Amino acid sequence: MITPDTSGCPNRITPPPPVDLSEVPVPGTPAPTPLPVPDRPVGGPRMGACGLVTPADAPAPPDGISATSWLVADAGSGEVLAAKDPHGRHRPASTIKLLTALLAADRLPADQVVTATQADADQEGSSAGIGPEGTYTVRQLLTGLLLVSGNDTAHALSQQLGGVPATIEQMNELAAELGALDTRVATPSGLDGPGMSTSAYDLALVFRQVLSRPMLAELLGTRQVDFPGFGTRPGFVLSNDNKLLAHYPGALGGKTGFTDDARHTYIGAAARDGRALIVVLLRGEQRPVPMWEQASRLLDYGFALPQRAPVGLLVTGAPEPETPQTSATTPAVPPTAAAGAASQSAPRDEPSALVTALPWIGLAVLVLGILGALLLRQRRRMGC
Repeated sequence: MITPDTSGCPNRITPPPPVDLSEVPVPGTPAPTPLPVPDRPVGGPRMGACGLVTPADAPAPPDGISATSWLVADAGSGEVLAAKDPHGRHRPASTIKLLTALLAADRLPADQVVTATQADADQEGSSAGIGPEGTYTVRQLLTGLLLVSGNDTAHALSQQLGGVPATIEQMNELAAELGALDTRVATPSGLDGPGMSTSAYDLALVFRQVLSRPMLAELLGTRQVDFPGFGTRPGFVLSNDNKLLAHYPGALGGKTGFTDDARHTYIGAAARDGRALIVVLLRGEQRPVPMWEQASRLLDYGFALPQRAPVGLLVTGAPEPETPQTSATTPAVPPTAAAGAASQSAPRDEPSALVTALPWIGLAVLVLGILGALLLRQRRRMGC
């Protein structure tokens, strides 16, 4: 399988149609409208391209990448090294737990003790194994969230943040503050819900923030940890489900995800020769190449690219508001996207004739100003 063609910008506004009923709103609740598309792509002009975006003269990306959208960036500088449809909107699945973890780590004390409930244990999908009346610190709940993608721990953390609706609201506010304008959270766990959306660019922003939090970075790189039991169940060992840690030299950790609507999603990071790179893949498949191996190939590709030749930048905050902002029904599709992505690796567009002429216009104005001043001085000397 090869990465799908996105040159026609099929996901500029919304993710692909769902395949099940997970995104049907609660009766009496209207379906969320698509998020607006900014007039200027967040991260730079080339981040608005829908196809392949690489430096000039860069080699082709590696074979075997099934992800519809992907991005490789420098975790330190924030420079985007290469991407494909970076702002294409897709569902995050459990990779959104990185935003949940960031919110919880920033707003809850790590040693705060939480008593789990039956509602936590009853959550659908992957589980860390917490149980009713079990007691856990926030750090332990984050451990279950990041190592084994526990939906039960996501629910328990959300209760400490004010409940699921309040947590979702806070996550969306945090995403907007970071400049992740393609992101709308519907569930703290990443299970699909009405309006769920993100992009490879946005998840790279979030992951960069996560890596800057020492506790979260430590947990992402933890391979095994003892975890408390509850009731009559004794304690047990949690093992990290991210295979990049075991197979890629210098791996720092990351996050996996899957739902029927999102397909496979993946985030990873690795360090080499004093640099740390981030890789994000959305809407991929595990066959014929597993997602962690696709990530490793893109990391190798990123490390081999020349430094200081970025195609974009991971922002550190929300961009200034634009007026008017493009509506979801009339998105601004950059010329590079409308023309197709086959030539996305070409250098940036040449400046307009007006931009090119500006220095000469300025020089002419300066010369005329000097001549006018000399003439006025001469007239004054002549008594005029």
